Amino acid sequence: MKYFNKMRKAFKHPLVTFRMILIIFLGKLSPLISDKLYIRLKFRLRMGQWPDLDDPQTFNEKLQWLKLYNRRSEYTMMVDKVKVKEYIAKKIGEEYIIPTLGVWDDPDNIDFDKLPNQFVLKCNHNSGFGMCICKDKSKLNIKKVKAKLRKGLKQDYFLASREWPYKNVERKILAEKFMVDESGTELKDYKLMCFHGKVKCCFVCSERYNENSLKVTFYDKEWNRLPFERHYPSSATEIKMPSKYHEMIRLAEKLSENIPFLRSDFYEINGRLYFGELTFFPGSGLEEFTPEEWDKRLGHFIMLPD
Repeated sequence: MKYFNKMRKAFKHPLVTFRMILIIFLGKLSPLISDKLYIRLKFRLRMGQWPDLDDPQTFNEKLQWLKLYNRRSEYTMMVDKVKVKEYIAKKIGEEYIIPTLGVWDDPDNIDFDKLPNQFVLKCNHNSGFGMCICKDKSKLNIKKVKAKLRKGLKQDYFLASREWPYKNVERKILAEKFMVDESGTELKDYKLMCFHGKVKCCFVCSERYNENSLKVTFYDKEWNRLPFERHYPSSATEIKMPSKYHEMIRLAEKLSENIPFLRSDFYEINGRLYFGELTFFPGSGLEEFTPEEWDKRLGHFIMLPD
């Protein structure tokens, strides 16, 4: 049924399907193409227009410019899901870190007997590919989990969209404590968007496991709902300001000092604040705004050198 639905969508939207085929083909050629040309081609296929990399104006265009020209060595450590924990502990305090259960180079080295009944396994160098969220170890297919992790370790996340910080991350498998809040179902993911060390807006990822899938809802710094969407629909439900929101702002601004753009992610779990991850290129700078004018409004906050 899943494949039938995919085929039905393909016939219903032939132009979108053709564009996706071209993106897959471009990915196959990725190792042979220069960073700048690849970024231009992928932006054209995903966004429907060529990016202006000489005089970028929009948020998405400026993220592409930063991929090419803002390459600082510390960024590699900041996106490494293992090494960033040491960075966060020194920068804002170890009390914000989700506990680590283990780190391995190879899935075969994982001793599942020593892991608790619930845990999370993920690769440190990508964004979710190969991840395992275990809520009941007795039902876990360890062979399949190892196979997924091997595929995850092989993924070259840099080549996919030329996000330079991921290029030289030493690939590892990370096990973390399974975290759940008072709802008992999902964690709300609070993502603060910092421009030159100042939070200008944020968004909340919610309803991941509902029938209509992920919702992304934007708010300004004062927690007023913003009238735009970015690729994903916003939630029909009003989301309350988290009790630790002002602390999130303080920490996010500290983490983003002297950086043109950085997204800092946090979870609020049973009255405590936990760090999620740091992201330099949300959506890889390839997600459309509705209305489109907000692409330029957010882009205005990023000041690039002449």
